Amino acid sequence: MASTAIHMSQLGARAFNHNSSSDAEAEYDRLRDLARSEGDRKKSCFDQAHEAYERGDGAEAKQLSDEGKRHQKKQADYNKQASAYIFRENNAPGRVADDTIDLHGQFVEEAEDILEERIRHARATGQSHLHVIVGKGNHSTGHVQKIKPRVEQLCRELGLDYATEENEGRIYVNLQGGRVEGRPPPLSAQPGGHQGGYGGVGGGYQQQHGDGYQQRPPQQQQHHQQQHQQHQQHQRPPQQEQQQEDDIFGCLKACCLVM
Repeated sequence: MASTAIHMSQLGARAFNHNSSSDAEAEYDRLRDLARSEGDRKKSCFDQAHEAYERGDGAEAKQLSDEGKRHQKKQADYNKQASAYIFRENNAPGRVADDTIDLHGQFVEEAEDILEERIRHARATGQSHLHVIVGKGNHSTGHVQKIKPRVEQLCRELGLDYATEENEGRIYVNLQGGRVEGRPPPLSAQPGGHQGGYGGVGGGYQQQHGDGYQQRPPQQQQHHQQQHQQHQQHQRPPQQEQQQEDDIFGCLKACCLVM
């Protein structure tokens, strides 16, 4: 079966919030690409296992199923490494303020797990709020935000009020249990080099004296926008991939029970 692994060499830079080195981008791409390749091998094994079961060869079906599970574990391991790597790169000291978390480069499920842990830690240490950078969806198919709805769902589950900030790619979360009344407080001053449409106070806006906001000059705002387009038409969404895995395991369930 021909591999349909996604070559992600063009996706690296969009996942970083700073001027990343080519080595850093290449490492992130490498890990995601390895995960995708393992996912293709996993699917191939499960498909072949199902075919073997259908023709009555239970032994071969079991062998192929076990091999598929090994590829599945490797896929998960590579994705976990990629998630941790991009999180460290985007949230390292000196790149975002203490009250900010950047979820760029994460799959939806990864972003949810990371944010839930961060929220629990922030509340336990008395932090009053959190600015969550989720992205505007500019690089998603149809420009649909994927992480933001999951972040909002998590906040509701945790009983926390939230509001979309001036920059639509960022959410303000009240960690004290109260309501977010009116416009959320502006983003804290971020360390230098922070990009992606959310650098500086308010991200895309400059705070004036008083309660007004002044739009950044177009050339400055353009500087803070991401430059790389994600080729989502080639990428299988994690939810669809999970559904395929569930279907495959369902077909193999009887086979595995009798071996």
